[in-house]
Amino acid sequence: MFAFKPLIDMPRKEAAAVAAVLVAAMGYSIISLSWLPHMTIIAAITALVAYGLARGLKYDDMQRGMIAALSQSMGAVYLFFFIGLMVSALMMSGSIPTLMYYGFGLISPQYFYLSAFVLSSLIGISIGSSLTTCATVGVAFIGMGEAFHADLAMTAGAVVSGAFFGDKMSPLSDTTGIAASIVGIDLFEHIKNMAYTTVPAWLLTALATGWLLPAVAAENLNSTAIFRQQLEASGLVHAYSLIPFALLVVLAVRRVNAIVAMLATILAALALTYLHSSPDLAKLGSWFYGGFKLEGDGFDRIARLVSRGGLESMFFTQTIVILGLSLGGLLFTLGIIPSLLEGIRRFLTGAGRATASVAATSVGVNVLIGEQYLSILLAGETFKPVYDKLGLHPRNLSRTLEDAGTVINPLVPWSVCGVFIAQALSVPVLDYLPYAFFCYLSLALTLLFGWTGLTLSKK
Repeated sequence: MFAFKPLIDMPRKEAAAVAAVLVAAMGYSIISLSWLPHMTIIAAITALVAYGLARGLKYDDMQRGMIAALSQSMGAVYLFFFIGLMVSALMMSGSIPTLMYYGFGLISPQYFYLSAFVLSSLIGISIGSSLTTCATVGVAFIGMGEAFHADLAMTAGAVVSGAFFGDKMSPLSDTTGIAASIVGIDLFEHIKNMAYTTVPAWLLTALATGWLLPAVAAENLNSTAIFRQQLEASGLVHAYSLIPFALLVVLAVRRVNAIVAMLATILAALALTYLHSSPDLAKLGSWFYGGFKLEGDGFDRIARLVSRGGLESMFFTQTIVILGLSLGGLLFTLGIIPSLLEGIRRFLTGAGRATASVAATSVGVNVLIGEQYLSILLAGETFKPVYDKLGLHPRNLSRTLEDAGTVINPLVPWSVCGVFIAQALSVPVLDYLPYAFFCYLSLALTLLFGWTGLTLSKK
């Protein structure tokens, strides 16, 4: 992976022991101590540096390894700056609020669970955050489900499926950006390649939520009406505000560089903002840094949905990327990951086994540690050299990271997403898990395509 060899030719048993202790300690700190992943990674880096010093290494040499890993993926740090700016621009121009407004009009009482899935998918793509989708639209659907006497576990499963479809396929999503950057491919190339597993999973989920789950007889759509009324009253809903989204799609299809496409979308959204409002430069600067803020009374239902974006909102993700890449570089520099890879090299003789190993690692990190970011970062750093050696394009790796990492986290009761969603929706993870069809269909399809070779591309 790097231009220099590991500093330690570590025996396989020692590497396995260090890795096991590290994963156990990280899992304990996140699950039992409720540490944020930043603190967990910093503690892991500190422990590994101390271990390296005890083995006679110099700190400067270990630091060079961390910097080498980080330098290869600095594009991710820049990418997240522009994602934050674009979210603010799409909010202030009315692009995302308009998409939400039309989306809420799609709700059908006859197909309540399908409506919950489709609308959560739409909102998830438009804002790029599964947890925000669950905490806003999801809560609204749970409220409607109670009024409709619907099964709340089925409702929650439909919402989670849609929210994580959106999180997975949105160019605004941090996990999508991380998965693309960790393997070194363009963001839109990653999203396009994910469609091979994601679209069939979405269609099968739509079929399941629309026809397999029991119908809900209901006439009360007050919650939906309130959302639409508040969005319309905000002055942000305009049909022409969808132009920036259309521009973004066109540029993505034409394979324009992600940052260039985002810059063009930001400029188009900014022009539309001044078409229906005139924010001064001070407010504009505040929105671009701290996120768009919906001002005024009477917007309690939609304020959390549209008050988003800004550079500041990306700092959490950017710092975890920097720390995660540094941890990966240190694991390589100390010879831990190379030793483990050497141990399983004979097993990793084909695309199917490589895909299964990546999926198992991503799922394992989610179960042991409960952190989706680490499942992507650690598995991506570990298996990128394997895919290079097998002649497989890195886009195959990034797709598997999301199919087995991003969407599995909400199915783990003690994970970050699982705990948050269970609290936000008041539905235990084990209750909605059987109905979160999209999440485990994505994993099943990526394993199927890995073993059969379908849609896998060579370098």
